[in-house]
Amino acid sequence: MTYQLILGNRLYFSWSIAANMMVEKFDLSEHFDIQVVLPQEESDVARFLKNVPPARTLPTMVTPDGVVVSDSLAIAEELASRFPEANMWPTDPTARAVARTVAAEMHSSFGSLRGNWPVNLRHVFNGAIAPPEIDKELDRLELIWANAREKSGSKTAWLCGDYSIADAIFAPMAARLAAYKFDTRPVTKAYVASHLADAAFKKWRDDGLQNDPIMPKFDLDLPTEPWPV
Repeated sequence: MTYQLILGNRLYFSWSIAANMMVEKFDLSEHFDIQVVLPQEESDVARFLKNVPPARTLPTMVTPDGVVVSDSLAIAEELASRFPEANMWPTDPTARAVARTVAAEMHSSFGSLRGNWPVNLRHVFNGAIAPPEIDKELDRLELIWANAREKSGSKTAWLCGDYSIADAIFAPMAARLAAYKFDTRPVTKAYVASHLADAAFKKWRDDGLQNDPIMPKFDLDLPTEPWPV
């Protein structure tokens, strides 16, 4: 049975990063037909998804039984339910509770970072200054990431032990913090570096650079430097 996963421009569409990581990091690729659509404006996304109502947002998953799942966290939960052997959430109850908590907070919070500082995987911007509301969100990320590692007893590069849905959900945020050099706090810096060094994340970016068009609207009027390697 084949699932369909529809994703947006790999260089800019943040939640598409998360959905792709859910498939790649848990070895689910054989079950998926993945399609990348390339609208030049976010307002044009619905036209590309005219055959998959009702939400018509990116990412969207269509199950073999024809259910359209159009929210990143819903996609995550559905995959975890349908592929229990993949252990997409931590198996330890404490670590699992922590992972679910931080993933839900990412999904519902950090509006200033998500709204004003778009993901851009092409390059790093020099001179971005975090306003007070962003600083508060950066402090919050440092706090919840450090707390997740402590409470779960993680000894890996990831938040709650082995890579989990929580890490996939935070992959776009890691990219965002790297792009604007907001990864200055110690736990944040190490966690962002782990995402940038991850093979699946690097492949996603490389595929975007080779195949997806530039969208100038996502470029701030700031000097740039090469992406960290």
